[in-house]
Amino acid sequence: MSERKVLNKYYPPDFDPAKIPKLKLPKDRQYVVRLMAPFNMRCKTCGEYIYKGKKFNARKETVQNELYMGLPIFRFYIKCTRCLAEITFKTDPENTDYAMEHGATRNFQAEKLMEEEEKRVQQEREDEELNNPMKVLENRTKDSKLEMEVLENLQELKELNQRQAQVDFEGMIDQYRELEKKEKERQQEEDERETKEMLERALVKRLRDSDSDSEKEEESNSLQANVASTDKPTDILTTERNTETQGATSGGVKRAKVETWERSVGTLGSGKALGSLVVRKKSTSAVTKSSPVAASAPASLTDSKALAAASKPVTTQNGSSSLSLLGAYSDSDSNDSE
Repeated sequence: MSERKVLNKYYPPDFDPAKIPKLKLPKDRQYVVRLMAPFNMRCKTCGEYIYKGKKFNARKETVQNELYMGLPIFRFYIKCTRCLAEITFKTDPENTDYAMEHGATRNFQAEKLMEEEEKRVQQEREDEELNNPMKVLENRTKDSKLEMEVLENLQELKELNQRQAQVDFEGMIDQYRELEKKEKERQQEEDERETKEMLERALVKRLRDSDSDSEKEEESNSLQANVASTDKPTDILTTERNTETQGATSGGVKRAKVETWERSVGTLGSGKALGSLVVRKKSTSAVTKSSPVAASAPASLTDSKALAAASKPVTTQNGSSSLSLLGAYSDSDSNDSE
């Protein structure tokens, strides 16, 4: 029984490998391979972005007449995921990378371009120094100056770091908090002082108002006392004089005089005290019509009656004589007229 996994084959003794026919395959034969996008790219046809690592079923072929140190260069064909446009790129063994060839543009290529530029500058410098020894000296001088500047900058950075290391940040924070606390206390003191000043001003104003009110009350009380002291029965004449001197109207003065006359003496028609003193004058016609006896005799009688009546004092309700009141009234009138 033969083995299932045989590694060696049986070759007959008359086997000749030259007699095996060879298949004639084209040199640019293409193979279907599975690969991932080696870099980020963007399709030129539709603008679709194809990111690095996306898998494709690609066709691979060998580039003709291109070798790098005996190594073949391969070309790959893929299709855009959106518009199915063909995109090609090939291997770059010189830079160990891939080179974009057709159908898309490579993204994020700045770092690669910068590296290529640095390599180019370095190569040019080496070529110059190879044939020009003075250039070598100049380049060394520039390099030494650049190193000195770098060292100075580094020393400054170290000193700056040491200064920052010596700074006590906690102390600075505490100091700042103390300053804030003092500022708050100062503001509170100012507010309290302002409130005290306002209260004092309000108290002074209130005291002034109360003093003015008390003064007004005292003045009103004094006026009331003066009025009460001057309100006497005998002050009628003085008040009458004051009213006359202050420019009262003529009707009011006459009315006051009449009231004073009636209160002191009485009315003419009342028949009281003044009736015994004043005798009404008779007309001349009545005198002529009277009898001759009456015309001759009453002269003496009337004179005697008048004297008797004048000798008797006339009293009023207040107990004072009517003649004294009449005399006072006549004096007041004469003074006022003067």
